[in-house]
Amino acid sequence: MILLPEDLEKIAALTLEHYNQRAEDFREGTRDHDVSQNIAALLRHIKGTPPFSILDVGCGPGRDLRTFSKLGHIAVGVEGAERFVEMARADSGCEVWHQDFLKLDFPDARFDGIFANAALFHIPSQELPRVLRQFHATLKPDGVLFSSNPRGSNQEGWNSGRYGSYHDLAAWRHFMSDAGFSELEHYYRPDGLPREQQPWLASVWRKQS
Repeated sequence: MILLPEDLEKIAALTLEHYNQRAEDFREGTRDHDVSQNIAALLRHIKGTPPFSILDVGCGPGRDLRTFSKLGHIAVGVEGAERFVEMARADSGCEVWHQDFLKLDFPDARFDGIFANAALFHIPSQELPRVLRQFHATLKPDGVLFSSNPRGSNQEGWNSGRYGSYHDLAAWRHFMSDAGFSELEHYYRPDGLPREQQPWLASVWRKQS
């Protein structure tokens, strides 16, 4: 199925409105989520000497921006939901860009790493190659991208008021490699549980020139 421009506008608008209407509940519900495993997975693969320049994609209310800043890194957020942008700026003190995934405007070769935690699954599959190329372009040479998404059997559509695309590992590898990334590692979350109780696929990728 081909999504037309008006379909994409609707997907972005309704998904972002879902988050705007539930921003405070979302912040409270995710405030104490432990994503230290994911943050460590990104940072350990970045080459060079810190502090690193990190782009937190879909930064939400700013929880992980604060963490990166406390670790001494220079963190910038990008977020499509206006309420989250306000929260993230106020709570983290970091620069936060108000952009949605289908209308990104990034500087070239700016960031050492991209942190995309529970974010990229909102991008329709037909638009994902273009968006990933934008991420590739905004990374410095040998830059690193981390992503964590709910996994599935390559289906997509509306789910509780939000649009989502749920890829398996093989499909995600295909998207990432086609966009110019090489895999560094992948794992499933939450850690320590049987695979059927690990709905999240996390992966780390290096930009290839």
